[in-house]
Amino acid sequence: MFTKTYSCPPDEFVKNSKIPIRVMESESAMYQEIAQIMFDTIKSNGDDKTVIICPVGPIGQYPIFAELVNKNKLSLKNCWFINMDEYLDEDDKIIDYNNPLSFKATMDRMLYSRIEGNLLMPEEQRLFPQPGKEKEIDELIEKLGKVDCVLTGVGINGHIAFNEPPEKDDFITDEEYKNTNTRCLDISRETITRNGSGKILGALDIFPKRCITLGMKQLLKAKTIKVYLYCDWQWGIMRKMALEGETRFAPVTFLQSHPNAEMVVTEELYNNMIV
Repeated sequence: MFTKTYSCPPDEFVKNSKIPIRVMESESAMYQEIAQIMFDTIKSNGDDKTVIICPVGPIGQYPIFAELVNKNKLSLKNCWFINMDEYLDEDDKIIDYNNPLSFKATMDRMLYSRIEGNLLMPEEQRLFPQPGKEKEIDELIEKLGKVDCVLTGVGINGHIAFNEPPEKDDFITDEEYKNTNTRCLDISRETITRNGSGKILGALDIFPKRCITLGMKQLLKAKTIKVYLYCDWQWGIMRKMALEGETRFAPVTFLQSHPNAEMVVTEELYNNMIV
């Protein structure tokens, strides 16, 4: 039996949503928008610093952003780009740069290598959380004094960054979960299956089982958070994010109480119905 979460028509879905929803024409239009928001944020900050928490998913915005930066000669020297997360190996070390799943390699390939050297920020301002140095990145974010924006996707089980839902018997409350800091943790079965099927053709036995992620506390510091959904498998979490209450079992729902959060979905995803 379908719950109201999954059976209400699109117009009712938007009307009853607990988070602002905006519909866009296509996935490609989303990439253009994300790149433009990043560019406009940096430009409007002028001589002030810009702090952006970056995902690897979506990634289509990065070449577009690099082109905007180069075309307009926008200096990134006063920018800090902090990546959300990274995969770990069996020893809880960052996976090898040559691993096809490496987020660091993806950022270099899709973004940093495409920006003219005289415009690019120093390497120490292109950051990833590091095992054993979790407190350092949290303290840096505190010291920087702000996070301008988080422009990201969401996992099939509602994880944002790699803030995976706890197991039912984990002793953590919703409020405690909202205040989690950067940490290493197990990757959920759902994420291993979803990401492994798409990234390494279902070779789940070699997919990483551990990760490091910025905490919900760090993400929720952002002035602006936009979550972009464009994959068919995100339809379910789109509905839960909009219509069900905040819960650690779908961490993205904590954006409902953020003062400037928005869910952006494609027309195709918005109009889909399964009943």
